[in-house]
Amino acid sequence: MNRSNLELFKELNPEALQKKFLNSLLKIQNVQRGSIWIKKDNAYVCVEAAGAESSRIKGVSLDMQHPSIVGWVIENKRMTVAETQSDRRHYKEVEDHLAVKSSMILCFPLFFRDREVYGAVQIIDTTLEKTRLNLDQVYLEQLQNLVDICSIALSNAILYAAEKKKAQNLKSALKESRNENLIIGQAPIFKKCMDLVKNYADTDFHVLITGESGTGKELVAEKIHKTGMRKNKPFLVQNCSSIPEMLLESELFGYAKGAFTGATRDKMGLFEAANGGIVFLDEIGDMPLSLQAGLLRVLQKNEIKPLGETRTRMIDVRIVAATNKNIKQMIAENSFRQDLFYRLSVLPVHLPALRDRREDIPLLIRHFLEKESLKAGLLEKKFSTDALQILVSYHWPGNIRELENLIRYLMVTTEDETIEPFNIPLHIKHPDAGMEPYGLPSATSVKDAGDTGKNLSSMTWPQLEKEYVTALLKKNNWNITWASKASGINRSTFASRMRKLNIKREKMSFD
Repeated sequence: MNRSNLELFKELNPEALQKKFLNSLLKIQNVQRGSIWIKKDNAYVCVEAAGAESSRIKGVSLDMQHPSIVGWVIENKRMTVAETQSDRRHYKEVEDHLAVKSSMILCFPLFFRDREVYGAVQIIDTTLEKTRLNLDQVYLEQLQNLVDICSIALSNAILYAAEKKKAQNLKSALKESRNENLIIGQAPIFKKCMDLVKNYADTDFHVLITGESGTGKELVAEKIHKTGMRKNKPFLVQNCSSIPEMLLESELFGYAKGAFTGATRDKMGLFEAANGGIVFLDEIGDMPLSLQAGLLRVLQKNEIKPLGETRTRMIDVRIVAATNKNIKQMIAENSFRQDLFYRLSVLPVHLPALRDRREDIPLLIRHFLEKESLKAGLLEKKFSTDALQILVSYHWPGNIRELENLIRYLMVTTEDETIEPFNIPLHIKHPDAGMEPYGLPSATSVKDAGDTGKNLSSMTWPQLEKEYVTALLKKNNWNITWASKASGINRSTFASRMRKLNIKREKMSFD
């Protein structure tokens, strides 16, 4: 093999490499026609062709059910030589429209590194004498070695191109996700919520979104805006718990020059700035009672009164509000106006906690891994089955936000390509152990350990281990698989320790 042939292995562009590879083989065998075929779905597709009329061959698709030399080589994983006039495997119809026909075909399989065949290369003699191809056995064996090396180089280029395309698609998706809502979930309870949201977007009534912190309330509000009738109008956000009462009032309603010390000019409020669009009021449950009356006026009469002004102004806004608090309980405690609640909750939607839609956890993990790997410029990591099961079984008090932050943490702290149970913080593997996030014991857990009826320091290691294993089994309803996953060791080791410690399930009594 000469230096020019070796150079082609450095090529990473599949199309350029295919062309170089094929032309090199034709030159070696002193023929003018050849083609490369790839197995794709239920057909064999010509991805490269050389020689006269090659443009009429490239792109041709052969049905896998129809006999062909390419198909025989791919399925039998070995080289063959065929005289086209007498060999029944030859797909003659492919050459019906060609002026010059094939007389002899030499065909080699193309392998991945694992010896899985992904295609074939044909070297074709078109002379009537059929004397161009060198079919000496020793020569063919050497040629087979060259084809094997080239086929691996070509497969690497194809895989590289596929990964590059995937990365480009992910970058494009990430760019779009920064500008578009990306709400992920297939759990029935979640899909039911999203169906409501879709219906709400088509109306102009006010919406109240409830749900625990971190469940994606602002994303849903954005979804209502971008798919609704006001999508081309402003979408403005105000968190009602993040600023003092006086400042919140001026932010929402605006003020006139001289309304208070420091008001040196007129200021337009959020409601007026969003005229025609949507105002998203996050943490509405934290809005002071004194401001709730002003919000009620917006909902009832579509008017605002900026601080320091005597006249009201007409506005046209749709309110989408959100809270993680129990508004009905707040009404009973006289900390939230009942009339405001009824005005806001014309269209209510309650977002489920992540623990109530566990089947969505793997989908969210996959999404965050792709997203964060692109943002950080790191290789995308994978979860082992055991590690994934730990996250699925965790109760997620911080919901999706907590999951997203954990993925970021694991992306940085996990050195290997695969995330294993030992990489996961202890407070997630053992949520009842009183660990603070990322492994630090809390003061409460230390105090509680001293308050139990058992003095741990007086116990032997086997006694301590037996207590631990029994507690895990009871917590997981004596399901050994789940208990072993919670412990961070494999099931067989866990079961072996149970036998050594003589731990058996207690029989139920019906006395």
